[in-house]
Amino acid sequence: MPVQDGLPTPARYYAMAVIILGIAMSVLDGTIVNLALPGIARDLQASAAQAVWVVNAYQVAMLALLLPCATLGDLVGYRRVYLSGLVLFTAASLGCALSNSLLMLAATRAVQGLGAAGIMSVNSALLRLIYPRRLLGRGVAINSLVVATAAVAGPSIAAAILSVASWPWLFVLNLPLGVIVLWLGFRALPPNSAAAPVGLRLSWLDVLLNALMFSLVVLGVDALGARSGSSATPSGVGAGLAMLAGGLVVGLIYVRRQWAQPLPLFPMDLLRIPVFALSICASVSAFAAQMLAYIALPFLLLDSYGRSPLQAGLLITAWPLAIVVVAPIVGRLIGRYPDGLLGGIGMAVMASGLALMAVLPAQPDNAAIAWRMVLCGIGYGMFQPPNNHTIVTTPPAHRSGGASGMLGTARLAGQTLGAVLMSIIFSVADAHNGRGPVIALALAACFAVVAGAFSSLRMGRARPAG
Repeated sequence: MPVQDGLPTPARYYAMAVIILGIAMSVLDGTIVNLALPGIARDLQASAAQAVWVVNAYQVAMLALLLPCATLGDLVGYRRVYLSGLVLFTAASLGCALSNSLLMLAATRAVQGLGAAGIMSVNSALLRLIYPRRLLGRGVAINSLVVATAAVAGPSIAAAILSVASWPWLFVLNLPLGVIVLWLGFRALPPNSAAAPVGLRLSWLDVLLNALMFSLVVLGVDALGARSGSSATPSGVGAGLAMLAGGLVVGLIYVRRQWAQPLPLFPMDLLRIPVFALSICASVSAFAAQMLAYIALPFLLLDSYGRSPLQAGLLITAWPLAIVVVAPIVGRLIGRYPDGLLGGIGMAVMASGLALMAVLPAQPDNAAIAWRMVLCGIGYGMFQPPNNHTIVTTPPAHRSGGASGMLGTARLAGQTLGAVLMSIIFSVADAHNGRGPVIALALAACFAVVAGAFSSLRMGRARPAG
């Protein structure tokens, strides 16, 4: 019997609704609590440094389990992993809302991050089952649009909720949504179309090494970034270096174990494909550029240019709005033009917008700021869908989970890199007089150029049949 090429309508629309809502919830919860951290610290009698673990626990747990969940999806089915992650995410959201101590909140946030890993790890792999090959570019574009929008909508949604309710309601919001998505997901998501190779299984030692590697590297780099200023202490820097060194040693052992395995947890088999590896490098660079800009822009607009919070929010919104307009158009161009060409042009446009933002005059008008934001959004919207399309479609069908997990890992790695570099920049250049944000925007433009170069290098390279 021939393998079905995607789902028919309207089944495709119901399945896509599950994908959109699930990925939106998991991405939103990465940033939605940031605005509530002062209130959480006050209510739970914790310090500001301790309260940051409400964010860190979610991010570290998600990054540590993305690749294991992706490989599990290749073995037991993407639908099963996605729905299991959704159950865990929804149940943990209730635990977060009921938390009466910072330890309980951080622990339930870590569990919530594990659920989000299940959702995000196989999200793109499911797109390959939902859409026919000829329409897959549109599905990837919609997915990229939701991720980009949700990534910047967290603070705005949090502000709206916190204006009328307390911080536990940030998590209560997930409960009805989670139940609805679960009900729809059980009915709409398709099973795997390709069986996993016989005899392969998930190695729990590799799962442990994967989690340990990512946790130590992220926490070590974060500690060094947070302590790189004048307040740094030898013990703090030493702890950061020790965690980073430990993560690199574990990573060396882990990657060597993966090298010869037929179904590696860390997908060395996929990274040997030049087109795939270039696309992952482009994704990391692009997300680092985006994170640098997103952190720098509020400081630039509020402190240097004297805009009100409302004005700054509206100006920054021009960026994601441009993505909303451009991404669906680019989705229709995928397949007609090379992904590497579309991505390279997109990053060139984004780099131009970031560079022009960095050289704004001392007192620019709103129009001068807004059109540069639009330029950045157009560039990012041109890059992300075709780049993700290459990552999703390059591997063979039975390795779609590994590709999907690497896509999420690249996003989180790029965002983490951007945030740490931002912390280092602000430790040596004032964040409030414009110097620090301008340096960050210039660096973001450089990362965009690097992402464009990686994207353009894919042109003319053949993909393996899959």
